[in-house]
Amino acid sequence: MAWKLSQSSLLDKMFIAPGNAGTAAFGENVDLDIMNFRALADFCVKEQVDMLIVGPEAPLAAGLVDYFKADASLEKMAIVGPNKEAAQLESSKRFSKEFMERHRIPTAKYVSFSKGEIRAAQAHLETLSAPYVIKASGLAAGKGVIITESLAEAKKAVSDMLKGDSFGGAGKEVVIEQFLSGVEVSMFILTDGNSWRMLPSAMDYKRIGDDDTGSNTGGMGAISPVPHLTVEFMEKVKNQVIIPTIRGLERDGIDYCGFIFFGLMKVAGDPYVIEYNVRMGDPETQVVLALLESDLLHLFDGLTSGLLSEMHVAVSDEAAVGVVLASEGYPGAYEKGVTFDAPSLEEIGDEAILFHAGTKMKEGDLDGSVVTSGGRVAACVGLGTDLEKAVEQAYALADKVEFSGKTLRSDIGRLAVPVK
Repeated sequence: MAWKLSQSSLLDKMFIAPGNAGTAAFGENVDLDIMNFRALADFCVKEQVDMLIVGPEAPLAAGLVDYFKADASLEKMAIVGPNKEAAQLESSKRFSKEFMERHRIPTAKYVSFSKGEIRAAQAHLETLSAPYVIKASGLAAGKGVIITESLAEAKKAVSDMLKGDSFGGAGKEVVIEQFLSGVEVSMFILTDGNSWRMLPSAMDYKRIGDDDTGSNTGGMGAISPVPHLTVEFMEKVKNQVIIPTIRGLERDGIDYCGFIFFGLMKVAGDPYVIEYNVRMGDPETQVVLALLESDLLHLFDGLTSGLLSEMHVAVSDEAAVGVVLASEGYPGAYEKGVTFDAPSLEEIGDEAILFHAGTKMKEGDLDGSVVTSGGRVAACVGLGTDLEKAVEQAYALADKVEFSGKTLRSDIGRLAVPVK
């Protein structure tokens, strides 16, 4: 987002909190705890910030937007992001499931269970056939889903979640869901709660290993747009999912201003909602915004001023592929502070983009050395006239990035084209 916003003619100055070694090239990194709402508010007042754009889900779920809107000194600030009530679409699987059920939005059948209902949840699993789908109801950084063929593993997952061992507070409630077999696809809209504008589709790759093996992660790569999405399917998404969601929010009296991410499963040509996110996804954002030709800040300005209905979203007809470079051991324990070496923006050229994630400037180093600071270290995005060319560009850039323990999948984009 910092990369895209920096291209806007409307931008005067941008602060990124907390930022990383990559965002420093596009704005000013600010060492702020994004969950410390008072510190954020004080900074915005001091720096006379006009617009707050909330990227991740945790501060939205905790009520950052509500906090800012209740502060008289910030009443004129434009905010991109939903309030706490609306953020429950992501922060509570039970809330989102009940919302979809109430507004007749297609989704998998489900039953939810709370702490103290472990035996009831395990008994329910015995009435189902494999594979079993168990989801932590709360926020779990994209990792709170267990899918297993083993009834014993499913029962253990329920027990671990509801005892609070697996996902902390996120597992205080679990949703056991019908397994849907199909192709996953992500859709994104920008909405003011009435009008909405569609962004490019995307598909991400969740598991750590090739051919979707190994542990679930926050995402090891993504492609955009998704091949073979027919006009008929997109019309179904619009009429059966997006419009009922917007109208449902209106009927429930829930204000909304920001992104909605629809995690969909295409089952026999029909869309089913797996989940909502109330922000852009990671690593889908990297490929979606790479294809957005419109001025993102201009869109945000229209969104927050009530003029979104007059906005046009221009999208490139190219393809984008993102390959995530992770630390060795991720999503488990991994080492931080490893030297990170990558080509400069100028050296990379126009056919690829390097987005930093878990990186930071090495402390005390005046030469601008970069070290790793997270599990997912960077995303290498390739662009091309088709998916195959974008795959080649993404992996060519990935080869040029060096750090000890670099871990990546070799099959991003393979569902459509072979990786060469």
